[in-house]
Amino acid sequence: MAEEVDNKQIIFRGYIEGNPRETDMEFKVGEKMKMEAPKGSGAMLVKNLYLSCDPYMRGRMRNFHGSYIPPFAPGSVIEGFGVSKVLDSDNPKFKPGDIISGFTGWEEYSLIHKADQLRKVVADDIPLSYHIGLLGMPGFTAYVGFYEICKPKKGDYVFVSAASGAVGQLVGQLAKLHGCYVVGSAGTNQKVDLLKNKLGFDEAFNYKEEADFDTALKRNFTNGIDIYFDNVGGSMLDAVLLNMRDHGRIAVCGMVSQQNLSQPQGIHNLFNLVIKRITMQGFLQSDYLHLFPQFLENVVRFYKQGKIVYLEHVNEGLESGPVALAGLFSGKNVGKQVICVARE
Repeated sequence: MAEEVDNKQIIFRGYIEGNPRETDMEFKVGEKMKMEAPKGSGAMLVKNLYLSCDPYMRGRMRNFHGSYIPPFAPGSVIEGFGVSKVLDSDNPKFKPGDIISGFTGWEEYSLIHKADQLRKVVADDIPLSYHIGLLGMPGFTAYVGFYEICKPKKGDYVFVSAASGAVGQLVGQLAKLHGCYVVGSAGTNQKVDLLKNKLGFDEAFNYKEEADFDTALKRNFTNGIDIYFDNVGGSMLDAVLLNMRDHGRIAVCGMVSQQNLSQPQGIHNLFNLVIKRITMQGFLQSDYLHLFPQFLENVVRFYKQGKIVYLEHVNEGLESGPVALAGLFSGKNVGKQVICVARE
Protein backbone atom coordinates (compact mmCIF):
# COMPACT_ATOMS: atom_id res chain seq x y z
CA MET A 1 0.00 0.00 0.00
CA ALA A 2 1.29 3.46 -0.90
CA GLU A 3 1.96 5.88 1.93
CA GLU A 4 -0.72 8.51 2.55
CA VAL A 5 0.14 12.04 3.69
CA ASP A 6 -1.69 15.25 4.55
CA ASN A 7 -1.94 17.62 1.60
CA LYS A 8 -2.12 21.33 2.34
CA GLN A 9 -4.09 23.31 -0.25
CA ILE A 10 -5.34 26.76 -1.25
CA ILE A 11 -9.07 26.63 -2.05
CA PHE A 12 -10.98 29.16 -4.17
CA ARG A 13 -14.05 30.11 -2.15
CA GLY A 14 -16.28 31.74 -4.75
CA TYR A 15 -16.63 34.28 -7.57
CA ILE A 16 -15.67 37.85 -6.75
CA GLU A 17 -16.10 41.49 -7.72
CA GLY A 18 -13.15 43.85 -7.44
CA ASN A 19 -9.59 42.87 -6.59
CA PRO A 20 -8.90 39.48 -5.00
CA ARG A 21 -8.73 39.51 -1.19
CA GLU A 22 -7.07 37.05 1.12
CA THR A 23 -10.53 35.97 2.32
CA ASP A 24 -11.48 34.90 -1.22
CA MET A 25 -9.12 31.96 -0.72
CA GLU A 26 -8.79 29.40 2.07
CA PHE A 27 -5.69 27.58 3.30
CA LYS A 28 -6.63 24.13 4.55
CA VAL A 29 -5.44 20.57 4.93
CA GLY A 30 -7.24 18.48 2.33
CA GLU A 31 -7.89 14.77 2.10
CA LYS A 32 -5.03 12.33 2.52
CA MET A 33 -2.91 12.01 -0.63
CA LYS A 34 -1.58 8.64 -1.82
CA MET A 35 2.08 8.89 -2.72
CA GLU A 36 1.76 7.14 -6.06
CA ALA A 37 0.55 7.71 -9.60
CA PRO A 38 -2.29 5.21 -10.25
CA LYS A 39 -1.38 2.53 -12.78
CA GLY A 40 -3.01 3.07 -16.16
CA SER A 41 -3.79 6.72 -15.44
CA GLY A 42 -0.93 8.27 -17.42
CA ALA A 43 -0.62 10.73 -14.55
CA MET A 44 2.28 12.00 -12.46
CA LEU A 45 2.47 12.62 -8.74
CA VAL A 46 4.50 15.75 -8.09
CA LYS A 47 5.75 17.77 -5.16
CA ASN A 48 5.19 21.45 -5.89
CA LEU A 49 8.21 23.69 -5.30
CA TYR A 50 7.34 27.15 -6.69
CA LEU A 51 3.97 28.62 -7.70
CA SER A 52 3.33 31.64 -9.91
CA CYS A 53 1.01 34.58 -9.18
CA ASP A 54 -0.13 36.13 -12.47
CA PRO A 55 -2.60 38.89 -13.43
CA TYR A 56 -4.63 36.56 -15.69
CA MET A 57 -5.70 34.66 -12.55
CA ARG A 58 -8.01 37.56 -11.64
CA GLY A 59 -10.12 36.75 -14.71
CA ARG A 60 -10.49 33.16 -13.55
CA MET A 61 -12.10 34.38 -10.32
CA ARG A 62 -15.29 35.52 -12.03
CA ASN A 63 -18.05 33.44 -13.56
CA PHE A 64 -17.21 34.15 -17.19
CA HIS A 65 -16.74 31.31 -19.68
CA GLY A 66 -16.08 33.37 -22.80
CA SER A 67 -12.34 33.75 -22.23
CA TYR A 68 -9.40 31.71 -23.51
CA ILE A 69 -9.20 29.87 -20.16
CA PRO A 70 -12.12 28.72 -17.96
CA PRO A 71 -12.85 30.16 -14.50
CA PHE A 72 -11.80 28.47 -11.27
CA ALA A 73 -14.41 26.18 -9.74
CA PRO A 74 -15.60 27.42 -6.33
CA GLY A 75 -14.57 25.00 -3.59
CA SER A 76 -11.71 23.60 -5.66
CA VAL A 77 -7.94 23.97 -5.49
CA ILE A 78 -6.60 27.03 -7.30
CA GLU A 79 -4.34 26.14 -10.21
CA GLY A 80 -1.60 27.98 -12.04
CA PHE A 81 1.92 27.72 -13.39
CA GLY A 82 4.45 26.03 -11.16
CA VAL A 83 7.76 24.24 -10.89
CA SER A 84 7.42 20.74 -9.46
CA LYS A 85 9.43 17.58 -8.75
CA VAL A 86 8.13 14.25 -10.03
CA LEU A 87 7.75 11.72 -7.20
CA ASP A 88 6.02 8.92 -9.15
CA SER A 89 4.99 8.62 -12.77
CA ASP A 90 2.72 6.51 -14.96
CA ASN A 91 3.74 8.63 -17.96
CA PRO A 92 6.71 7.31 -19.98
CA LYS A 93 7.86 10.85 -20.80
CA PHE A 94 8.60 11.67 -17.16
CA LYS A 95 10.33 9.76 -14.38
CA PRO A 96 10.78 10.23 -10.62
CA GLY A 97 13.29 12.96 -9.89
CA ASP A 98 12.48 15.02 -13.00
CA ILE A 99 11.90 18.74 -12.43
CA ILE A 100 9.02 20.01 -14.54
CA SER A 101 7.33 23.31 -15.30
CA GLY A 102 3.68 23.79 -16.25
CA PHE A 103 0.15 23.88 -14.83
CA THR A 104 -0.27 22.43 -11.36
CA GLY A 105 -2.40 22.90 -8.24
CA TRP A 106 -1.85 25.33 -5.40
CA GLU A 107 -1.12 22.51 -2.96
CA GLU A 108 1.83 20.59 -1.59
CA TYR A 109 1.28 17.54 -3.83
CA SER A 110 -0.58 17.31 -7.13
CA LEU A 111 -1.65 14.50 -9.43
CA ILE A 112 -1.16 15.88 -12.95
CA HIS A 113 -3.03 14.15 -15.78
CA LYS A 114 -2.44 16.61 -18.63
CA ALA A 115 1.21 16.49 -19.65
CA ASP A 116 1.03 17.98 -23.15
CA GLN A 117 2.31 21.41 -22.09
CA LEU A 118 4.69 20.31 -19.34
CA ARG A 119 8.39 20.64 -19.96
CA LYS A 120 11.41 19.24 -18.20
CA VAL A 121 13.65 21.74 -16.49
CA VAL A 122 17.35 21.15 -16.99
CA ALA A 123 19.18 21.67 -13.72
CA ASP A 124 21.88 24.33 -14.13
CA ASP A 125 22.96 27.59 -12.52
CA ILE A 126 19.62 29.33 -13.19
CA PRO A 127 17.27 29.49 -10.17
CA LEU A 128 14.39 27.01 -10.44
CA SER A 129 11.85 29.75 -9.72
CA TYR A 130 12.92 31.56 -12.91
CA HIS A 131 11.17 28.82 -14.90
CA ILE A 132 7.80 30.39 -13.99
CA GLY A 133 9.12 33.91 -14.57
CA LEU A 134 12.04 34.81 -16.77
CA LEU A 135 12.00 31.44 -18.56
CA GLY A 136 8.28 30.78 -18.15
CA MET A 137 5.00 32.24 -19.37
CA PRO A 138 5.77 35.91 -18.40
CA GLY A 139 9.19 35.86 -20.05
CA PHE A 140 7.83 34.20 -23.18
CA THR A 141 4.99 36.74 -23.29
CA ALA A 142 7.54 39.56 -23.22
CA TYR A 143 9.62 37.89 -25.92
CA VAL A 144 6.88 37.20 -28.47
CA GLY A 145 5.07 40.45 -27.73
CA PHE A 146 8.18 42.52 -28.33
CA TYR A 147 9.69 40.69 -31.30
CA GLU A 148 6.61 39.31 -33.08
CA ILE A 149 4.04 42.04 -32.41
CA CYS A 150 6.15 45.18 -31.95
CA LYS A 151 8.64 44.30 -34.72
CA PRO A 152 11.37 46.56 -33.31
CA LYS A 153 14.03 48.44 -35.22
CA LYS A 154 17.26 49.80 -33.80
CA GLY A 155 16.73 53.36 -32.57
CA ASP A 156 12.99 52.96 -31.91
CA TYR A 157 11.43 54.90 -29.02
CA VAL A 158 9.78 52.34 -26.72
CA PHE A 159 7.34 52.85 -23.84
CA VAL A 160 6.43 50.05 -21.40
CA SER A 161 3.65 50.40 -18.82
CA ALA A 162 3.70 48.31 -15.61
CA ALA A 163 7.37 48.10 -16.43
CA SER A 164 8.61 46.61 -13.17
CA GLY A 165 6.27 43.62 -13.38
CA ALA A 166 6.98 40.07 -14.50
CA VAL A 167 6.55 40.89 -18.20
CA GLY A 168 7.45 44.58 -18.43
CA GLN A 169 10.90 44.30 -16.85
CA LEU A 170 12.03 41.89 -19.58
CA VAL A 171 10.44 43.85 -22.43
CA GLY A 172 12.47 46.90 -21.44
CA GLN A 173 15.73 44.98 -21.27
CA LEU A 174 15.14 43.25 -24.62
CA ALA A 175 14.43 46.66 -26.14
CA LYS A 176 17.70 48.05 -24.77
CA LEU A 177 19.61 45.05 -26.17
CA HIS A 178 17.98 45.80 -29.53
CA GLY A 179 19.33 49.36 -29.49
CA CYS A 180 16.11 51.17 -28.55
CA TYR A 181 15.42 54.14 -26.27
CA VAL A 182 13.23 52.84 -23.43
CA VAL A 183 10.98 54.51 -20.88
CA GLY A 184 8.84 52.68 -18.32
CA SER A 185 6.06 53.61 -15.92
CA ALA A 186 5.53 52.09 -12.47
CA GLY A 187 3.52 52.80 -9.32
CA THR A 188 6.19 53.66 -6.70
CA ASN A 189 9.40 55.66 -6.59
CA GLN A 190 11.24 52.51 -5.48
CA LYS A 191 10.15 50.77 -8.68
CA VAL A 192 11.10 53.79 -10.78
CA ASP A 193 14.58 53.70 -9.24
CA LEU A 194 14.91 49.98 -10.02
CA LEU A 195 13.88 50.53 -13.63
CA LYS A 196 16.58 53.13 -14.17
CA ASN A 197 19.40 51.82 -11.97
CA LYS A 198 18.90 48.04 -11.99
CA LEU A 199 17.11 47.21 -15.22
CA GLY A 200 18.78 49.76 -17.48
CA PHE A 201 15.77 51.78 -18.68
CA ASP A 202 16.74 55.20 -20.06
CA GLU A 203 13.97 56.91 -18.08
CA ALA A 204 11.00 56.00 -15.90
CA PHE A 205 8.20 57.80 -14.09
CA ASN A 206 5.74 57.15 -11.27
CA TYR A 207 2.34 57.29 -12.94
CA LYS A 208 0.63 57.89 -9.59
CA GLU A 209 2.47 61.20 -9.26
CA GLU A 210 1.48 62.45 -12.72
CA ALA A 211 -1.50 64.78 -12.98
CA ASP A 212 -1.68 64.25 -16.73
CA PHE A 213 -0.33 61.26 -18.64
CA ASP A 214 -0.10 63.17 -21.91
CA THR A 215 2.23 65.71 -20.30
CA ALA A 216 4.34 62.94 -18.77
CA LEU A 217 4.73 61.19 -22.10
CA LYS A 218 5.62 64.38 -23.97
CA ARG A 219 8.26 65.09 -21.31
CA ASN A 220 9.83 61.67 -21.82
CA PHE A 221 9.30 61.34 -25.58
CA THR A 222 9.95 64.67 -27.24
CA ASN A 223 10.11 62.86 -30.60
CA GLY A 224 7.11 60.60 -29.98
CA ILE A 225 6.72 56.84 -29.42
CA ASP A 226 7.39 54.09 -31.97
CA ILE A 227 6.46 51.11 -29.78
CA TYR A 228 4.07 50.86 -26.86
CA PHE A 229 3.94 47.61 -24.88
CA ASP A 230 0.60 47.98 -23.11
CA ASN A 231 -0.05 46.20 -19.83
CA VAL A 232 -2.63 48.59 -18.36
CA GLY A 233 -5.02 50.01 -21.00
CA GLY A 234 -7.40 52.80 -19.97
CA SER A 235 -6.30 56.42 -19.73
CA MET A 236 -2.63 55.52 -20.24
CA LEU A 237 -3.42 53.92 -23.60
CA ASP A 238 -5.53 56.95 -24.52
CA ALA A 239 -2.61 59.28 -23.79
CA VAL A 240 -0.14 57.08 -25.67
CA LEU A 241 -2.28 57.27 -28.82
CA LEU A 242 -1.75 61.04 -28.86
CA ASN A 243 2.02 60.54 -28.71
CA MET A 244 2.57 57.72 -31.19
CA ARG A 245 4.68 58.35 -34.26
CA ASP A 246 3.64 57.45 -37.79
CA HIS A 247 3.64 53.67 -38.41
CA GLY A 248 4.00 52.97 -34.68
CA ARG A 249 3.16 49.56 -33.16
CA ILE A 250 1.16 48.82 -30.01
CA ALA A 251 1.24 45.35 -28.44
CA VAL A 252 -1.80 44.90 -26.19
CA CYS A 253 -0.65 42.42 -23.54
CA GLY A 254 -3.05 43.28 -20.69
CA MET A 255 -5.44 45.90 -19.35
CA VAL A 256 -5.03 45.66 -15.62
CA SER A 257 -6.54 49.12 -15.05
CA GLN A 258 -9.87 47.84 -16.43
CA GLN A 259 -10.20 44.52 -14.63
CA ASN A 260 -12.38 45.68 -11.75
CA LEU A 261 -14.54 48.25 -13.53
CA SER A 262 -18.22 47.41 -14.02
CA GLN A 263 -18.16 49.88 -16.92
CA PRO A 264 -14.74 49.86 -18.66
CA GLN A 265 -13.29 53.20 -19.75
CA GLY A 266 -13.78 54.23 -23.33
CA ILE A 267 -10.80 55.15 -25.54
CA HIS A 268 -11.22 58.57 -27.13
CA ASN A 269 -8.13 58.93 -29.30
CA LEU A 270 -8.51 55.94 -31.62
CA PHE A 271 -8.59 58.14 -34.73
CA ASN A 272 -4.81 58.35 -34.33
CA LEU A 273 -4.70 54.74 -35.55
CA VAL A 274 -5.89 56.07 -38.91
CA ILE A 275 -3.95 59.29 -39.35
CA LYS A 276 -0.69 57.83 -38.00
CA ARG A 277 -1.16 54.39 -39.63
CA ILE A 278 -0.59 52.66 -36.27
CA THR A 279 -0.73 48.89 -35.88
CA MET A 280 -2.42 47.82 -32.63
CA GLN A 281 -2.67 44.12 -31.86
CA GLY A 282 -3.64 41.95 -28.92
CA PHE A 283 -1.94 38.58 -28.48
CA LEU A 284 -1.66 35.43 -26.38
CA GLN A 285 1.70 33.78 -25.85
CA SER A 286 0.09 30.36 -26.38
CA ASP A 287 -0.30 31.16 -30.10
CA TYR A 288 3.48 31.25 -30.48
CA LEU A 289 4.62 28.10 -28.67
CA HIS A 290 6.58 27.03 -31.77
CA LEU A 291 9.01 29.85 -30.85
CA PHE A 292 9.57 28.63 -27.29
CA PRO A 293 12.87 26.78 -28.00
CA GLN A 294 14.24 29.91 -29.71
CA PHE A 295 13.12 32.05 -26.77
CA LEU A 296 14.70 29.71 -24.23
CA GLU A 297 18.02 29.59 -26.08
CA ASN A 298 18.27 33.37 -26.48
CA VAL A 299 17.11 34.43 -23.01
CA VAL A 300 19.24 31.82 -21.22
CA ARG A 301 22.23 33.12 -23.17
CA PHE A 302 21.46 36.76 -22.32
CA TYR A 303 21.06 35.86 -18.64
CA LYS A 304 24.28 33.85 -18.44
CA GLN A 305 26.17 36.63 -20.21
CA GLY A 306 24.91 39.11 -17.62
CA LYS A 307 23.03 41.12 -20.25
CA ILE A 308 19.69 40.84 -18.45
CA VAL A 309 18.64 40.59 -14.81
CA TYR A 310 15.32 39.51 -13.34
CA LEU A 311 13.56 40.72 -10.20
CA GLU A 312 11.51 38.36 -8.04
CA HIS A 313 9.30 38.87 -5.00
CA VAL A 314 9.20 35.54 -3.14
CA ASN A 315 6.69 34.67 -0.40
CA GLU A 316 7.66 31.68 1.71
CA GLY A 317 5.23 28.83 2.36
CA LEU A 318 2.03 27.66 0.67
CA GLU A 319 0.01 29.39 3.40
CA SER A 320 1.29 32.74 2.07
CA GLY A 321 -0.50 32.15 -1.25
CA PRO A 322 -3.63 34.26 -0.56
CA VAL A 323 -1.51 37.19 0.69
CA ALA A 324 0.77 36.94 -2.34
CA LEU A 325 -2.01 36.82 -4.94
CA ALA A 326 -4.01 39.62 -3.31
CA GLY A 327 -0.86 41.76 -3.03
CA LEU A 328 -0.18 41.38 -6.74
CA PHE A 329 -3.22 43.56 -7.52
CA SER A 330 -2.31 46.31 -5.07
CA GLY A 331 1.28 46.66 -6.31
CA LYS A 332 2.93 45.23 -3.18
CA ASN A 333 5.32 43.05 -5.19
CA VAL A 334 8.50 44.23 -6.87
CA GLY A 335 9.14 42.06 -9.90
CA LYS A 336 7.73 38.60 -10.49
CA GLN A 337 5.51 37.37 -7.62
CA VAL A 338 6.42 33.81 -6.61
CA ILE A 339 5.30 31.49 -3.80
CA CYS A 340 7.96 29.09 -2.50
CA VAL A 341 6.22 25.91 -1.32
CA ALA A 342 9.40 23.86 -0.85
CA ARG A 343 13.06 23.95 -1.94
CA GLU A 344 13.18 20.30 -3.04
